[in-house]
Amino acid sequence: MEATFNNKVAIVTGGSFGIGRATAIAFAKLGASVVIADCVEDTKQETLLQIRAEGGKAIFVKCDVSKPADVTALIDKTVSTYGRLDFAFNNAGIEGTAAATRECTLENWERTLAVNLTGVWLCMKYELSYMLQQGSGVIVNCASVAGLIGFPTLPAYVASKHGVVGLTKTAALEYAKSGIRVNAVCPGVIRTPMIDRFTGKDKRAEQQFQDMEPIGRMGDPAEVAAAVVWLCSDNASFITGTALPVDGGWTSQ
Repeated sequence: MEATFNNKVAIVTGGSFGIGRATAIAFAKLGASVVIADCVEDTKQETLLQIRAEGGKAIFVKCDVSKPADVTALIDKTVSTYGRLDFAFNNAGIEGTAAATRECTLENWERTLAVNLTGVWLCMKYELSYMLQQGSGVIVNCASVAGLIGFPTLPAYVASKHGVVGLTKTAALEYAKSGIRVNAVCPGVIRTPMIDRFTGKDKRAEQQFQDMEPIGRMGDPAEVAAAVVWLCSDNASFITGTALPVDGGWTSQ
């Protein structure tokens, strides 16, 4: 890939850990100034410090994407600091609590959709407002293989990620002639803190997840990041409205 993001600005929500961290670093390595947003403030600021140590530009903004005031403050801070907004990776998400549909609590349902779906919509709402004024921009939303197929005991998570795919396609059609592209990535089993919470870092549980992947291993966050920055690049200039699996072949089964 020969993309360069010099003089470009990228927001990454959920940027403190996992896929978000890897993507923030990938943007910075290509020359973009990065705004790392997360509701959890990493006390070590590892993402921020790594970017700066490698000569990149980045700031951290604490943001709960389910709160409109936080999201507007995030966009305002981005533009006031860097003067523009070129790319947004709406990645913040939670897995919620595992339970069959009948046992899923209203609290779990509402919180999971608030972060995973309403949060993506709120981010897009305010990102798009600025990108329309600017006349350009690329948005990538983080869905999941759970946005393409069903998974027992995760009704809220699956519903939220299917919603992200539908929202992505709708926005892509709405703004296709406005210089704005909107896509989604659908990661499979990626070695992140979320997967660690599922497995408890138990080797047998990890092996079960690996066995689900036709490729025979978990993905690395950097592999998802590579897909995100490619979708943001001019190399993907004719791609909008897609939900790209980054899943080791899972959804091909």
